[in-house]
Amino acid sequence: MGVAKPPSGRCGAERTQLELFRSVPGDLAPRDAQDLMAWPFFSLAKSRRIAPIDFNMGKTRISVEAVPEHGMATIWDADVLIWAASQLIEARDAGRPTSRLMITTPHEILAFTRRGTGKASYERLKAALDRLQSTTVATSIRQEHQRRRHRFSWINEWRELADGQGRALGIELILPDWFYAGVLDRALVLTIDRAYFDLTGGLERWLYRIVRKHGGRQEGGWSFDIPHLHKKSGVLSPLRRFAFELRGIVARQPLPGYVLRLEHALGRDRLNFAPIPVDPLDAAMRRMGFDAVDNRS
Repeated sequence: MGVAKPPSGRCGAERTQLELFRSVPGDLAPRDAQDLMAWPFFSLAKSRRIAPIDFNMGKTRISVEAVPEHGMATIWDADVLIWAASQLIEARDAGRPTSRLMITTPHEILAFTRRGTGKASYERLKAALDRLQSTTVATSIRQEHQRRRHRFSWINEWRELADGQGRALGIELILPDWFYAGVLDRALVLTIDRAYFDLTGGLERWLYRIVRKHGGRQEGGWSFDIPHLHKKSGVLSPLRRFAFELRGIVARQPLPGYVLRLEHALGRDRLNFAPIPVDPLDAAMRRMGFDAVDNRS
């Protein structure tokens, strides 16, 4: 993608009305929006998904649609939104003004999400931004009336910035109201383990977010029926395949901070998850910014 031209029309007008928020580089605590953790908003597949997500459960309605050119935004693309939420919460807690109009560098996002910083990584980031911008969502979540829908894209627009000689200056993006409002409500954001970015499977990443959202730090943990989890995932694969992949994840135990267990009771399969007890010394060291020593050879 080349250097973007100055915006015009509705998007240009929106840009002129927003204050510019400059990202701050550094090892910020990763924060995730609880609404995105709990519901099926993203494709979990690494292959391009065009088929929409059409989800109905209780009062919750979610419709996610993709365009053939880019495909649906994936759970890996959502790392950009985790980066944005982390920046906004850090600024809010420090008393700095926030805005939906953000300027940053690709390097900052890639470093925060533990991606490589070579040319291929930059191109993948641009493709992720395209998918986030072109994927449309309509949802009843956080709407005053159940029948109302809020429709948006994960990014209203984005562009590459360059100086007069064509040298890259960074990227600029505008977040949607729905996401921004949820992030700035303290009750709707959770800190996640930085090791989340090391999870390579889409189902593993989705499962961690569900576990972190519902299991939290409760000593007794939480549990879900497998069919219920299958529906909440929004995947295209049948229940039997989903259950098979879930058993593989339970066997590997890859989720940072949690232990998983499958049980069969009252004729139904359930997934139980509970937080791993934290060593007090390790927790204290992490609060001071140090990692515990790994004595493995």
